[in-house]
Amino acid sequence: MNDSPETPRTNDPYQAVLTAAPTIEMRLARPSDADYIYSLRIDPAYNQHLSSAPPTVEAQAQFLEGYVKREQAGKEYYFIIKNKLTGVDCGTVRIYDLREDSFCWGSWILDSNKPRYAAIESAIFIYDFGFGALKFGSSHFDVRKDNVRVISFHERFGARRVDENEIDIFFNLSQADLAGKLEELLAITKYKPVYLSA
Repeated sequence: MNDSPETPRTNDPYQAVLTAAPTIEMRLARPSDADYIYSLRIDPAYNQHLSSAPPTVEAQAQFLEGYVKREQAGKEYYFIIKNKLTGVDCGTVRIYDLREDSFCWGSWILDSNKPRYAAIESAIFIYDFGFGALKFGSSHFDVRKDNVRVISFHERFGARRVDENEIDIFFNLSQADLAGKLEELLAITKYKPVYLSA
């Protein structure tokens, strides 16, 4: 159970989790990232399966200002993904809707600057951070039914379908279910998580 998740700090062990992936690293989003995040959310190449973007860059910045307060309260974590090989930002991912023993993740976008294994590395990061640093036992999330590739991706990690509606499929992934798949996943990227183990 997660009673009171701490705000990630710049010192270990949080910094170790943020930089553990071989080809990407994470940093917490700030209002100064509004232009970049907004550009991703309005790009038709990336926004087909996302909720609607804010109407303006200024509205995105206001959202991020509110987000920083939620982060400081331990209620949400919004990450910018950077390509370690080029030093260029290449996407976003967010942890939110923190429940008694489960966290949700989404706002997952990877742009054309991503390295080859950015998808699998960013997903492993989310679970290393959520299960390890924040000490949750499971994760919940939803995927649009027509997003077939992402559905398959999550099921490869061991995610279980728990419900659906006309638009979305709802998933749950426990730390135990992930452990059964982790060795195979880690072998693809040579990722060495800080907390997770097969």
